[in-house]
This record gives sequence, C-alpha cells and structure tokens, in this order.
Amino acid sequence: MLSKFNLIHKLKATFPLHHPTSIQGIGDDAAVIDAGTHYKLATTDILAERVHFDLTYHPLKHLGYKAVTLAVSNIVAMYGIPEQILVNMAINDNVSLPMLQELYEGIHKACTAYQVDLVGSDTTVSATGLMITVTALGSADKKHVCFRKGAQVNDIICVTGDLGAAYLGLQVLNREKQVWEADPNMQPVLEPYSYMVRRQLKPEARTDIVQTLQKLPVLPTCMIDIADGLCSELLHISKAANVGVAIYEDKLPIDQGAYETAVAFHLDPITCAVNGGEDYELLFTIRQQDVDKVTQHPDITPIGYVTAVAEGVRLVTKTGTVVPLKAQGWQT
Repeated sequence: MLSKFNLIHKLKATFPLHHPTSIQGIGDDAAVIDAGTHYKLATTDILAERVHFDLTYHPLKHLGYKAVTLAVSNIVAMYGIPEQILVNMAINDNVSLPMLQELYEGIHKACTAYQVDLVGSDTTVSATGLMITVTALGSADKKHVCFRKGAQVNDIICVTGDLGAAYLGLQVLNREKQVWEADPNMQPVLEPYSYMVRRQLKPEARTDIVQTLQKLPVLPTCMIDIADGLCSELLHISKAANVGVAIYEDKLPIDQGAYETAVAFHLDPITCAVNGGEDYELLFTIRQQDVDKVTQHPDITPIGYVTAVAEGVRLVTKTGTVVPLKAQGWQT
C-alpha cells in the first residue's frame, strides 16, 4: 500500500522545478509562484463519492460548501489571502439538475463567506460516483508567506480550535446510517452530537486566525492545515524542516462533548485528536518570544515545541511516557 505521505515525496523528487518563478511546487499546502511584487498561491483538492463523502447523509449544500473550504484552507495555511476558485465535477446518472443546483448553492455560500470569486467551472460524465475538484488561487506577501520548512528548533507548536470532533462526527453518521439501513422507519439521533456532525459535514477554513495573527502581530515560522490528522501534519513539518517534534497529551484541545462521545464509542479520545483528521484547523509554529501574544487568545493552544531531528516526532503522555508518532491517515 502506498501512503499519501510517501507519494508526495516521490512526486516531488520526480518533478523538479524548471522556471525561476516557480518558488514552491509539490510538497506544501499550495504552490507558490513569483508574481513580481507578491506571490501567487495555487492549490487543488478533490472529493470523491464513497471515499470522501456519503450522499446518504451528506447534504449537497454542505458538500458544496465543504469542497470550497478544503481548497481555501490550503491558501490560508500559507498565510495567504484566498481570491478565486475553479470548480470541476464528474457526475453520474444519479445526479439531477436540482441536485446540481443545491450543490452550487453551497459553493455560492462558501464564496460569499470567504470572499472568493468563482472564475471557472467544467462538468463531465462519471462512470462511477460524483467527484468534485476545487482549485483555489490566492496571494501572499513575499515576506510573510509560510512554508512547512520554516520551523526551527525551540519554536513553539500551536493549534487552533479543537481536535478530533470531525472524526467523531463521521463515526456518529456512519452508526446512524447502519441503524437506518436495518430499519428505514427509524429516525437518526443526531441532536446530542450536533457539534461533531457539523464539524464533519461543514468545516470552516480559519481565515479569522490569520487575521488575528496579523493584528497581534505574530508571524508563524511555518503553518499547515490539519486535513489528514495532527500526526500526519507534524510529520510533514518534521520532514520539510528537518526537525523533531514533541507534543504533550495534556495540552491537546479536545471538545468535552467529543471526548465523551469517544469514550461512549469505545475509542481513545487522544487517538481521535491525534489521528482523526478533517478538522481543518491550523497547526503552526512561532518564536518563543511570541508565546505571550497568543496564549490570551481563546482559540489558540500551544501543544509542544520543535526539537532536534534526532529526537523524532513524539507524544509525551500525562504520565511522562514518550510515544513515537506514526501517521495513521490516508492510504491508496
């Protein structure tokens, strides 16, 4: 099995950059292109039915919104400003015109929320399920753009929001789907899990955090969005910057409802937070002298620090046990 982590590095080694304007290619949240006075950013994300979403419980309006969020989040993770998107779809015979209209309604709402322009779209036929690809374009100040390779030893590692809720929302939805398939007369029980379900079906790109950091001001040394799980993103930073990482179990921000749901589902809340993915929060590193500026913010949590590469990527438990971290996310 080829992991996404290994595939990215194989492609990066296979496709060298030929043009001086290509500052960053494969291997970061977005490509970085020199536009003279500033950098242009470009990124693309794909969502495939029965892989990334299930139309049994994923409203099309939310799906359209989520597709845009994923792409916009990558621009934000470069400390950039999202500006335009292009949307491509492959649809099968099960997708009707009203369904497409609902999907585009969600895309429109996301464009309004993130102040981005839909500047192109294409549609083709799919022999299998629905597929959506969103390409996002943006810009960044040359002095402020954040690369994964920027983390340095002794930097403080921070995350926004809370972790693991989106993964638990998926567990709730899958459980209720199984109940419904066994008895179509049963109504899903989602109200107690509304926060987690919303985090799964309609995540938000953290454009607000970038604005906050700019006002403080705090310039992160590196930044990445948490798409494939905290552990996977830490490994990306470790690889790109040639550093080690230490995070602390008792510092991980976990919503109380998500914690209780994990326990009820016989899941380890820490494992959900570290490996769950799809939170689309921001993971970033800052200089030690900037810690006091961010600790007063209710939605930013320092969780560890950057170490020498020889120390590896590790989690320190509440009892002081050191656990090496390995990616548990996407496989193809």
